[in-house]
Amino acid sequence: MLNIKVNNQQFQYNLHSGEATLDGKAVNADTIKLGPNKYHLIINHQSYTIELLEKSENQKTMRILVNGVKQEVSIKDKYDHLLSELGMDKMLSTKANIVKAPMPGLVLRIIAKEGDQVKKGDAILVLEAMKMENIIKADGEGIIKKICVIEKQAVEKNTVLVELA
Repeated sequence: MLNIKVNNQQFQYNLHSGEATLDGKAVNADTIKLGPNKYHLIINHQSYTIELLEKSENQKTMRILVNGVKQEVSIKDKYDHLLSELGMDKMLSTKANIVKAPMPGLVLRIIAKEGDQVKKGDAILVLEAMKMENIIKADGEGIIKKICVIEKQAVEKNTVLVELA
């Protein structure tokens, strides 16, 4: 059984012996893959176009477009529930202590300052690679402890850019 949360709505999905149920009611579903990260889904004679925008394996969350409307989805299985009951779910949340360069490039701009509070997705700096500007964002929450690079500095892949506390 899966507990699925779409925005603030909770659902229970179960697949047993080929029979799918959603909140205890039988579900007749058919899926066709339209392209990378894009699907057409028919559930109980209702048609939906679904596109995966962003996915976080660690958090078991994703952002999707359903018929053009953004939705936030999280999925928890029985093991997630068990880890939560044991208080071990907190151990799984990854707190990123360092931000590394995902590719070789040139540090164009440093947006954040030491001591700044950042949340997941906040812009930290701009890295130019292959004539494209890439905004490097925080992977988690924290306070910027140290900025390890300066503007106009060339960096290699996996160079530590920022340390978080």
